[in-house]
Formats: sequence, C-alpha cells, structure tokens
Amino acid sequence: MTSIGGVEMVDWNLAVATATRFARSGPEVSQDEARTVVQELRRHAKASEEHVRAFTRMAPAADADTPVLVVDRAGWVRANVEGFRAVLGPLLDKMQSRRASTPGGAVLGAVGGKVTGVELGMLLSFLSSRVLGQYETFAPPSRDLPGGAGGGRLLLVAPNIVHVERELDVAPHDFRLWVCLHEETHRTQFTAVPWLRDHLESEIQAFLGETDVDPATLLERLREAAQSLTGNRPEHPDGGPAERGGRSIVELVQTPAQRDILARLTAVMSLLEGHADFVMDGVGPAVVPSVAEIREKFQKRRASGAGRLDQALRKLLGLDAKLRQYRDGERFVRAVVDEVGMDGFNRVWTSPNTLPTKAEIHKPADWVARVHRRAES
Repeated sequence: MTSIGGVEMVDWNLAVATATRFARSGPEVSQDEARTVVQELRRHAKASEEHVRAFTRMAPAADADTPVLVVDRAGWVRANVEGFRAVLGPLLDKMQSRRASTPGGAVLGAVGGKVTGVELGMLLSFLSSRVLGQYETFAPPSRDLPGGAGGGRLLLVAPNIVHVERELDVAPHDFRLWVCLHEETHRTQFTAVPWLRDHLESEIQAFLGETDVDPATLLERLREAAQSLTGNRPEHPDGGPAERGGRSIVELVQTPAQRDILARLTAVMSLLEGHADFVMDGVGPAVVPSVAEIREKFQKRRASGAGRLDQALRKLLGLDAKLRQYRDGERFVRAVVDEVGMDGFNRVWTSPNTLPTKAEIHKPADWVARVHRRAES
C-alpha cells in the first residue's frame, strides 16, 4: 500500500487479508438456511425501528436514514478496517511525516506498515467471531459498504448470531429480534441526535492528537507501566503509594489530557450501551416471548467468556471494561427513567453539556440534580 509521499503506516489490505484468513469458521448452515437467516434479520431490523422509536420517544431526522447490512465475518472486518482508516488518518499522517524525516524512514515505514497490518488483522480476526451487531459510524460509504448521507450503517453479523443462539439453546426467532432491538437502539441514537457523531469524532481526534509520536517517550511510558504492574515502582510521581493492578496498561501509557478525554468517552459509551440494553429489555416482554430466558443465559455468557484464554484476551484488549459499560450504563438509565421518566431522561441528548460525566454514571442522582434542577431554577 502506498500513499502520496511514501508508504503508509498501516498496510490496510494486509490487515483485511490477515483477519479474513485467521477468523474462525462460522457455524455450518445450508444455503437455504443462510438465506432464511438473512431475510429474517432484515425483517426484524425493520420491525425494531417502530418498537424502539415508540419506547424511547426518539425520532430520527428525515434525512438521517441509514442502511441495514447483514454481513459475514469478512464483511464486518472490511467495514471496521475502513472505520479505523478514517478515524486514525490524521494521527498516521502526523507519524508518517515525522518518520519521513528520519534516516531510513521509508524502509522502516514499509516494514512497519506490514507488521502493523498483521497485528491489526489478528486483533480483528479475534473480534470478528464475537460481535453480533454494530452501528458503524465513521467509515465513508462505498460500493461494497453503502452508508447514509453522513455515513453510518447498521451491521448485523449473521454467523455470530446463529452461533450464539445455538450455543445458548434459545428460540432463534426471539433471539434474532432481541439482538436487533439492541442494535436498532444504537442506530436511533445516532440518527435522532445529529450532533452525536461529530462529538464522538471530535473527542477521539482530541485523544489521538495528544498521542506522543516520539518513540523514546512511548517506550518510557511502557517501562513505567511495566514497573507499576509488577510492583517494582514504589511511588507515583505525585508521591502517593503505587496502585497495583488498579489501571490497565492502556491507561498507564496515556498522558493526563488523554485520561480526561477517555473519562468522557467512557461515560458516553456507557450511556449508549446501557441505553441499548435498557431499551431491548423494556421492549422485549411485549414482542419477545422468551426474553427472560434469553437475558439470563446471555448475561452468564457475557460475564464468563468462553474460557481462560478468552478471558485473558478480553482483559488485554480492554473488553472487560466494555462489559462494565453495559452494566453501569444500564443502571444509570434505569435510575434516571425511574426518577424523571423517559422524557426527562431524553434531556441527555440535548447537547454535549447534558451528557453524564463518568462520576455521574455511577451517581445518577447527581446528573438529575445538575441537568433538571438547574434547568428548572
């Protein structure tokens, strides 16, 4: 892969090829069964629109329609590689510019781009068998991956949905609709709140903009992280006692500014994921007869993982934090709705200033006091 001015920092084609090659094979289904699954998922996605919008009282803008794509694991990989490419573009351009001025930078770039492509591909191969659905926000529309006017598409990963419904031994019709309710909630969030996509992209770019591109600085941060994790670092720079195992490696190698941004992003993601869980369970009893059984079995699966290796990888990749987002966010949404009703909760979508902070996610009453009482005074 080349670009204007030299070799790209990531070989994106190699990332797709690697992920596709090493992704696990999907469940065995006949062609007729595969067609039936795809058709049913599309019907459920369409039906979920009305259910979700009625329950949430959120109406997408007239020009905010986005497509529903039922994809296989390779299709999910391609969509996410394009998303990574769009989001990481400014950071990679900055790193590439610095590398170009380094002796031997072009050769190092060619090798490094392939190494990074393989690493990204291996990560996506692991994730591609675990994601049931996703509202993909940032990748630009293409012939293979159409999107709405401002980007965005709802992905339903058919082989993973079939795999999980078989593993849990639940009614396929009910499980597929239940999944669609969750993912349709994400689509409604972004299509009914026009500023949300740009706000998230701005926060992500601010986070990436704080990234140190000096390898020596990054190595020093990694050394400090390793010392902290192994207990060899007696004190933090502020003189306080060392936190052992209190933060992840990702958190330890961040700048203070990045930690502030990450706290805001964590709060937003907790809100979005918790809201989707709250909606799917709120709508579920009326349209999914076996929702209680599905929720119980799915929660156990979500919490336990598939085994020790899976648990270790989830922790390494930060997926354990993702699970906490579902739980903490759902508690926040439920507590606020109980206190001020659905319309009162929907004030959260007014502007970035009404989003909950990370602290408020754990103390919903503080958000109610800040947003509602201030507005009423």
